[in-house]
Amino acid sequence: MTTTADRPTTAAAPGSRLRRPATLTDAFLADLVARVPGSGGATWPLAEVYTGETLVELPQSTPADIEAAFAAARSAQQEWASWPLRKRLKVFKKAHSLLVANALTTADLIQAESGKNRRMAVEETCDPVMVISHYLKRAPRLLAPVKRGGPVPLVSSSTEIRQPKGVVGIIAPWNFPFATGLSDAIPALMAGNAIVLKPDNKTALSPLYGISLLEQAGLPRGLFQVVCGEGPDIGPTLIDNANYVMFTGSTATGRVIGERAGRNLIGCCLELGGKNPMIVLDDVDPEEWVAGALFGVFGNTGQICMHIERIYLPESRYEELKARFVAAAESLRIGAAYDFGPELGSLISVDHMRRVHSHVQDAVAKGATVVTGGHPRPDIGPAFFEPTVLEGVTGDMLTGCTETFGPVVALHPYRSIDQAVALANDTDYGLNASVWGADLDRAVGVARRIHAGNVNVNDSLATAYASKGTPSGGVKQSGVGARHGDNGLLKYTDVQNLAVLKKQVMGARPGQDYDEYVKGMLTGLRMMRRTRIR
Repeated sequence: MTTTADRPTTAAAPGSRLRRPATLTDAFLADLVARVPGSGGATWPLAEVYTGETLVELPQSTPADIEAAFAAARSAQQEWASWPLRKRLKVFKKAHSLLVANALTTADLIQAESGKNRRMAVEETCDPVMVISHYLKRAPRLLAPVKRGGPVPLVSSSTEIRQPKGVVGIIAPWNFPFATGLSDAIPALMAGNAIVLKPDNKTALSPLYGISLLEQAGLPRGLFQVVCGEGPDIGPTLIDNANYVMFTGSTATGRVIGERAGRNLIGCCLELGGKNPMIVLDDVDPEEWVAGALFGVFGNTGQICMHIERIYLPESRYEELKARFVAAAESLRIGAAYDFGPELGSLISVDHMRRVHSHVQDAVAKGATVVTGGHPRPDIGPAFFEPTVLEGVTGDMLTGCTETFGPVVALHPYRSIDQAVALANDTDYGLNASVWGADLDRAVGVARRIHAGNVNVNDSLATAYASKGTPSGGVKQSGVGARHGDNGLLKYTDVQNLAVLKKQVMGARPGQDYDEYVKGMLTGLRMMRRTRIR
């Protein structure tokens, strides 16, 4: 086990001050927060996570502000929905170029408000661009009317028409504020909806900047509204005014949102928590596995809904694989910097760092062993925490049964594949899982046995999430519905069945003998079974 003094860092020298990127001027930040309504005068001190210094005073929206935002969005949506689809998509072709051209400024904002390292910030900027690329190709087919056969061949037809729901409420989390704030909105906008977004107070700047880029690309002003505040304060008003809700966050909050959406008879999509397992098979290539597992566990400082919190290693190779993984974890560079030096950034806040620390302390108090890490790093910044590997974690420990959401992982040995699968499935969650092995057929066979909405073979999480053509969501207590895939756009639409009858043949003719009519109808039903109807 290494000590704090042994850990490599890129912290600033004692007494020095971290230099903020030149892009983040006071005027630039003020222009962003000016987009947020706050008629009550209350503000939230949005801080630079690396230092704890306040960046801006973020306005807090009142219920009246939220209702006004929905009214403005609904007004703008009527015109937007009337645009031909090709005209709407033209906006996103321009937005694609603008988002790429301004990716580094976006990354500066993401780092300042979330504390993540530079690699993760830049990779986050890629997600909305990938979503745009995918749906630019799929939207014309998905939103085109589909003509189908009617009940009576030749004289009747039915056309499936996709209508926008209206105004979609999006509640975005702090761990990927830019990606979720924009990526969940893009297909909804393409389908003809308006958006009212509630980002987390801690991370409102990057989505606000992204919206400004969409408007530069031609998105009508007022179509994409932003309101800010604490969830319990503004969430109910947002849900009560929305036609559909997209939420990413905790399972506990997801239940509350789902219940309120149900009372309002509106749909919702909920991507919730996870306690994601990784099964390592006995034929694994250790070098490839370690590199992939490091990202799966410590990427974004463990603050990824799909990140790995439990690793199951074959008993026959346990000590070997453990030693390799721990050595790699101990070599990670931790630091506060707006460059690509640090491999591990900060946690989102001091409060969250204390929560992660409490999970480790609880595990140790109940008999677990800290193999490496386990401590805050105030020498680097107020919310930094060491990469931590535990052994002996059991189900009665906080980190054994609930989502820790930090740079903490538990290692477990297993004797048989059946045991490993049973352990991986022994959770109320089912968001993501990972299986590693040289024999792909064998690894895929194990992956199919895991109860999770996403399962990656020889990767931790990125392959599943980046596959925009395939739905990504959770099962069990990890969510309802999915983003990506065709339904990632279609969920933001209502289906209108436009039926046409060319001639009145749907009943007995005036004066017709009803027995004769019934006989003909039954004959028609027999023929219908043999007739191919689209």
